[in-house]
Amino acid sequence: MYFAKKIGGLALIAAMLWLTACSGTPEAGTEPKQTQEQSQEQTEKQTPEQTPEQTQKQTPEQTEKQTPEQTSTAQSAATTESPQETETSSTGQPQDLEGLPPSVEEAATTVIRSIKNKDMKQLAAWVHRDKGLRFSPYAYVDTKNDLVFTREEVEGLMNDSTKRVWRTFAGSGDLIELTFADYYKRFVYDADFIQKAEIAVNKGLGQGTTINNLNEVYPKEQYDFVEYHIAGIDPSVEGMDWRSLRLVFEKIGEDHALVGIIHDQWTP
Repeated sequence: MYFAKKIGGLALIAAMLWLTACSGTPEAGTEPKQTQEQSQEQTEKQTPEQTPEQTQKQTPEQTEKQTPEQTSTAQSAATTESPQETETSSTGQPQDLEGLPPSVEEAATTVIRSIKNKDMKQLAAWVHRDKGLRFSPYAYVDTKNDLVFTREEVEGLMNDSTKRVWRTFAGSGDLIELTFADYYKRFVYDADFIQKAEIAVNKGLGQGTTINNLNEVYPKEQYDFVEYHIAGIDPSVEGMDWRSLRLVFEKIGEDHALVGIIHDQWTP
């Protein structure tokens, strides 16, 4: 009887231990559920919190710090690659803003403006370095008597009070003895050539009784000229007051250097 009770007690203890062991064992599928929950918790706790901070703190700072440097680098590279503006060519003649030699039309436009504005410094910049600038009061170019000035002399001509003999007046034969300022008014810019003139390149427009030997003195193989021609100023004189101004340039490769300013008009 005692033995039976003892066995029964041991069985009861064993049953309790078995139940305890079963209650502590994880059920099937519990571990995957816990893994997913932990993954979600990590995603909620770590990813959402870290990503905004990185976006707000790192990205703006990097953008603010790097963008100016990158911009400066890009600008520096662009400056290095872009051609630099050049004021004068290897021959000493002015060039356009892109550093390329201007065409004869562009050169003449700049020269005629400098003449109108009495900008002798700008005009002198176009004068041929070696041959200088010759002034001819009429269509016939007199290589012996026409006055020729160097660049340096041209720059100071407007303020020079020296009276010079520039040849003789057509018809009367009187000496053209004038300061440059007076010669300029009579035999250079004596009409509004910029606003009213017809323009031609390497083609004569005005023709009077005076022989035009331009192409003999300045052969077209070596020279270009641009003519500004006004057919008439006062309608009542029926064209007898026409004017022409011819700007002659020597061709130096692709450059052009001013060598002559030829004035022409109706002559008796």
